[in-house]
Amino acid sequence: MFVGYICYACTGGVLVWCMFHCWGGPAMKFTVDHDDNVVIFTLKEQRLDSSTAPEIKAELLIVCQPTISALVVDLSRVDYADSSGLSALLLAYRQLRDHNIPIALVGVRETIRNLFRISQMEWLFGFYPTVEVAMQELQAQSSS
Repeated sequence: MFVGYICYACTGGVLVWCMFHCWGGPAMKFTVDHDDNVVIFTLKEQRLDSSTAPEIKAELLIVCQPTISALVVDLSRVDYADSSGLSALLLAYRQLRDHNIPIALVGVRETIRNLFRISQMEWLFGFYPTVEVAMQELQAQSSS
């Protein structure tokens, strides 16, 4: 999908520099898939914190383009999050809010959901049990 260091996979065909997808880094902490214009961002780590947030923020800056119709973030493997991790998701929200592009968070554990409540960020995102349910809901919203 990519030529040299230019990644087409994570941007839906937009020509950009992507050191994470193209070089892979020491260990991929996430995957990025596309279903039509929906980006599905799956974290493979158990922690969403200061150790993972910089790489995740960099990738979210790449995929959060006005050409997508929605961002689905699968957090079902995440057991722990802190303010650095939440700031990565807030960055995605800020990138997409002016274009009215929804962000669906999937598989969020109750302890992490409480962080969203405490930080008053819960209303920024849609919360869904699975990627499939999120995709169905996003499709229903876009057709209404």
